[in-house]
Formats: sequence, structure tokens, C-alpha cells
Amino acid sequence: MPSLTLLRHAKSSWNDPVTRDFDRPLNARGQKAARTIGQHLRADHIAFDHVVASPAVRAIETLDQFYTGYGQKLEPVWDRRIYLASAATLLDVLHGLPAQAQQALMVGHNPGLEDLVLLLVAESHDNALRNEVELKYPTAALAVLEWDGGWAEATEGAARLTRFVRPRDLDPALGPDDD
Repeated sequence: MPSLTLLRHAKSSWNDPVTRDFDRPLNARGQKAARTIGQHLRADHIAFDHVVASPAVRAIETLDQFYTGYGQKLEPVWDRRIYLASAATLLDVLHGLPAQAQQALMVGHNPGLEDLVLLLVAESHDNALRNEVELKYPTAALAVLEWDGGWAEATEGAARLTRFVRPRDLDPALGPDDD
């Protein structure tokens, strides 16, 4: 059974005078949030055998800070399709993950990541985690999805959302967000 962890990039700086959205760096709060999420996954002994990420500066910096907290650096596959992607595009990326990978980490952007979770996890009034995602998928939050079969079997309503963690859940000083 594959597991996909979706990590939204951490909080970026809107005050940096970059010319393109693609080039926006993280702010200090975002750096701390990404490290905190990495520490959380390390403490829970969560391992990854494949990482795919947006090549936007804020996603690269999120991974750098995440690895600082996680204690291990994994070489990602940089996939430009993830940058500001729709759920349909992210699903294409997901379906193309290597068959031998079982624990994948995807680092990207909203609204695509949130929409992907809502597409893959069936709507249910008693699914508290899905309801939280539907309310807001803040920066540096992560969602873990599982389903039966391989990557190609990730289809509408087929997944279970087993974890949804926001930085503020781990450190109240990191929330609430306004993004």
C-alpha cells in the first residue's frame, strides 16, 4: 500500500523585491515551520523513498529547512508541473511516480494540494481530518494519504487521509495563518 505525504511550501515573504512569484523566498516564520514539520516526522520515524517537488524557490527552501529538522537530506526530483498545479496535474505527477517507491513526499502549492486531497478522499461528514483540510490547508501543513494498490490506483475517492498536521498543531507560535 503506497503512502503519499503532501507538504505545502512554508510561508514565503511578500516583502522581498523579487520580480517573479516563482522566486519568492521563505520568511523567518516559514523557515521555522518547515524545520518543525521535519522534526515532527523524524520523531514519528516517518521515512520516504521518493521525493518530488516544485522547483519554485519557496519549495526548495521549504525542503532545505524541512531536512534540517528531519535530520536527513533526500534528493528530490524537481518537477515544474507541480508549480501552481491543479489537482488534475498533480494526479498526473502522482500516477507517474516510480513503481518501486512506496513512501513518497510531494512538495508543492495551494490550491492544488488541497484540491488533490479533496479529490482523492471521499467526502464524509464524520471525517474530521478531511473536514479540516477543506477548511484550510495552511503553509507548511502536511497530509498523508494511503490507498490500496499502486500509484495508478489513486483515483477519486480511493484514498484514506491518515494524518493532517499544521505547524500550529506543533507550536502555537506558528499560527494561525492568514494564507
